[in-house]
Amino acid sequence: MSNSSGPLAFLLKERIVAKPGFNRWLVPPASIAIHLCIGSVYAWSIFNPPLIRQHGVVTSAADDWSLSSVVWIFSTAIVFLGLAAALGGKWLEKVGPRAVGFLAALCWGGGFLIGSIGISLDQLWLLYLGYGVIGGCGLGLAYVSPVSTLLRWFPDRRGMATGMAIMGFGGGAMIGAPLKTWLLSIFYEAPQYLGRVADINLITESGRRFAEVAGQKLEVVVATAADMAKLPVSGPEGVYVVDTGNTGVASVFITLGIVYFIVMTIAAFSYRVPPDGWKPAGWTPKADTSGKTRLITDKHVHIDQALKTPQFYLLWLVLCLNVTAGIGVIGVAKTMMTEIFGTTLPNIVDTSFAATYVLLISVFNMLGRFFWASSSDYIGRKNTFHCFFVLGMALYLSIPYFAGQVSSNPSLVWLVLFCAATMIIFTMYGGGFATIPAYLADIFGTLHVGGIHGRLLTAWSTAGVLGPFAITYLREQSLNDAINSLASQVDPAVFSATFGAGLDQLQTLMASNTVTLGRLMEIAPAGTLDPTPSLYNSTMYAMAGLLVVAFIANMSLRKVSEKHQVQNTHPELAPAS
Repeated sequence: MSNSSGPLAFLLKERIVAKPGFNRWLVPPASIAIHLCIGSVYAWSIFNPPLIRQHGVVTSAADDWSLSSVVWIFSTAIVFLGLAAALGGKWLEKVGPRAVGFLAALCWGGGFLIGSIGISLDQLWLLYLGYGVIGGCGLGLAYVSPVSTLLRWFPDRRGMATGMAIMGFGGGAMIGAPLKTWLLSIFYEAPQYLGRVADINLITESGRRFAEVAGQKLEVVVATAADMAKLPVSGPEGVYVVDTGNTGVASVFITLGIVYFIVMTIAAFSYRVPPDGWKPAGWTPKADTSGKTRLITDKHVHIDQALKTPQFYLLWLVLCLNVTAGIGVIGVAKTMMTEIFGTTLPNIVDTSFAATYVLLISVFNMLGRFFWASSSDYIGRKNTFHCFFVLGMALYLSIPYFAGQVSSNPSLVWLVLFCAATMIIFTMYGGGFATIPAYLADIFGTLHVGGIHGRLLTAWSTAGVLGPFAITYLREQSLNDAINSLASQVDPAVFSATFGAGLDQLQTLMASNTVTLGRLMEIAPAGTLDPTPSLYNSTMYAMAGLLVVAFIANMSLRKVSEKHQVQNTHPELAPAS
């Protein structure tokens, strides 16, 4: 495909150069629309519960996917986001944002459709391929497409520009979370109900539960009142037949895939790029003597030369550790909040509250992107990241304290403090993403910032693995320890009567989801302290430690050496020295 002809030439940047008099404020809505679509990835935790009970529907059955295997789908999408951004960033500089945005729409929408096939066929690898790999590539391409464009349209307000470009990504879950919750309730079908546990003859074989009905042995799951309260449509607790209902998640994937493709395509065709050398009318860069611009260059660093500078790797580390600390929490936010407070404050933390909490994550993530990025125009990028790390360390360390207090003294105040701490964390998580492009433009110049930003997003890919791995691994370790400890306190006779097998088969029962922490607490001796709220303590301590390293890396940043710079092709856009 040449730059001037061919069937797809209308997608190239040469065809979308703005004409004189074009209003630059028409560009941000297209950027925000695309990021609102791909930002729904932050509401992935809405899909976790139905995906881990595809067979059992009301609760997990023996053949259902585990939470840890499902969480890694989100991680895979983030990994390929970074890889696609790294490869697509340089391509973006060549072909422009319209071509990149349209390809992103194909990948993101198509990824949902392929994922729905994987769910329907019970093939986890197809879900990874569709949503994780192909959809992840769509995320990366869509993420970088507006950044360099808005930086060129708003050289006078770099922080605000990147805040606008990226705040939609944080706000995607604000729309996506309630939309997904509503669609799940529409497509949900309850499985066959057999009756109360006391009225059904249950048999346990190899950790699985079976019921004899009219001479036929059916595999079943036993749903508690707590299980039923988590469903889109409530029902009676008791015994349900496996593989007789539908969580509706496959249909939700199909619906979203079509909607996202249409919206992103319209937005991609709305992009325009400024002519070479363009600057806002009447704008002249002003000198700054406050010191906050001491890192800002008046020249440019080539995309390939940037990889030879220590500044690139320090910024890579800063972004990676900031994202690692937040992304693992976001991936399981709904689950974590429910586990910490659902058992201690069950009258408050129900399904509705959990959905609201996920919505608030998106709201504060989005607001943080615009607030922190815009603030960085005044206090400087380096100082902004200092705020993230110092304040973040204190907030991560506060969460285990709140969890411990609510466990021993159930009170609404601990829930309020927990929500406040996590929401501030999410503003800084989003703020890091929104501020880093302006940070890059300050240090490396604007000429190749799109491509450099794309390569830096490999830090996001790395964090997409490290964050969820850390939080799921440490949680699983804590969960296994808690179950083993709690089981040792239960009367063996009561255990056998409840689960149809002895304590010697505990590991098998755990592997088949027959024994859970919640069910053990139902038969634990009176006065036993529920260990559920403390499952995430070790994770929070680890995340705080990562921010210490990030703080040191940010402190080490200096101005790029002149040997790495090339001549400024647009001197009129350079900041005053």
